[in-house]
Amino acid sequence: MSRSVVDNTVSSGNSSVAIPTDISGQILDLDEDDDLEVFSKDTSTTLTDGSSFNASMQTSPASMINQYKLEEDADTKDIFVTVDNPESHVTAIETYITYRVETKTTRSEFDSCEFEVRRRYQDFLWLKGRLEEAHPTLIVHPLPEKFVMKGMVERFNEDFIETRRRALHKFLNKIAEHPIFSSSEDFKIFLTAGTGELTSHKKQGPGFLSRMGETVKAVAAAVRGVRNRPQEFTDMQEYAEAFSQKISSLDKITQRIIREQKEYLEELKECGPTYTLWSQSEEELAEPLKNVAGCEDRCYKETEEQVKHLNDHLIPVLHEYVLCADTLKAVLRRRDNIQVVFEGKAEALATKAADRDADSKVLSLAWDSLVGRSPEEVKQQKQQKLKGEIKEMRDELDKAENRLEWANNALKSDWIRWQKVMRSDLRSAFIDTAERNVSYYEKCLAVWESFMQSQRTDAEGNGKVDSS
Repeated sequence: MSRSVVDNTVSSGNSSVAIPTDISGQILDLDEDDDLEVFSKDTSTTLTDGSSFNASMQTSPASMINQYKLEEDADTKDIFVTVDNPESHVTAIETYITYRVETKTTRSEFDSCEFEVRRRYQDFLWLKGRLEEAHPTLIVHPLPEKFVMKGMVERFNEDFIETRRRALHKFLNKIAEHPIFSSSEDFKIFLTAGTGELTSHKKQGPGFLSRMGETVKAVAAAVRGVRNRPQEFTDMQEYAEAFSQKISSLDKITQRIIREQKEYLEELKECGPTYTLWSQSEEELAEPLKNVAGCEDRCYKETEEQVKHLNDHLIPVLHEYVLCADTLKAVLRRRDNIQVVFEGKAEALATKAADRDADSKVLSLAWDSLVGRSPEEVKQQKQQKLKGEIKEMRDELDKAENRLEWANNALKSDWIRWQKVMRSDLRSAFIDTAERNVSYYEKCLAVWESFMQSQRTDAEGNGKVDSS
């Protein structure tokens, strides 16, 4: 296997090997009270250099990329997940929400075809973290942010809970639709395990000291930086930055539009009663004024529905992909960290090989000869030791190279899948919004056209009476 940083050509082998599940690409520090529902964006992303690579796993890049083929025609969904029925729980130390997670499946690896469990927000966080640890360069769909409202008597309101429920429902269904994540043992446990069993399983993850060690290594890798990143991943990084800026701007503008429409809605709400009051003091204009009041009231209801539709359907999709942009950048950082590890091992091996070839041990050999050891014997022992160290470093380098190739191939495949899903989601949201806008304006137009027609009819009727 050549030791180029990235080998973009993959041989077409026939072997099929499961994607490694013990690659530690990201360690998340999940506290037990993470689901106290904080109202602040969770941007903490801990990266590792992935040094916990299992030497016994099969790591042929050719076999791994064959296993990771994303089937374009895999439309036969066999896992259906529903998140509903939120319940509030109050204890002496916390208040939290649990959601019912119902699963229906035809997969043979499940013991039954239907499951029902209750999960809290921190359980969803745990699942996301486990998927990212096992598959550091696959794109895990984002969770809704955590929120904290300090000093408020009522921590949760119905709108927030419903918004979160929909987001959690979408998160699980995105996982269920993913060709790799849906087969994860952690996902299966999340869907099927009782509360006690899930708690026990969560404790089997890496300990605090292990996570701290991986974090330190990640920081060191980030400081060093990647030196020979392939152009395609640089292009991905530039795309992620541009996508983040554009989708964030669109999200902010749309939210501002909705705030302005809500203000307009409040003004519109007062128009109808104002016209009605006016009609009571204008006998000859009473009927037209009442009709205008009715038109304003109907337009108010249509506008209210329009604002609700934008708030419930367009804003969640836009904000979801704002979070996706952050996920993309985190995945690319994890890929870079894996390459940094490979480059560091390659440099260390080159340095060690240079030490072996150098003949700069004259003083050491002279000292050894004085204490009764022949220079040739000492030289052979030292060369043998260096030979063993170099062999061990070569083995480590091979593992790092295999891991880098797997990470690159996995990211390239999942990147294509993610773009396809993203474009479908956004296209659907934009078309739905456009259709709703057309319907909204058509209904408002019909209201005022009906008013104008009634006034013309009244005017024509009054004209005929006057002429007779």
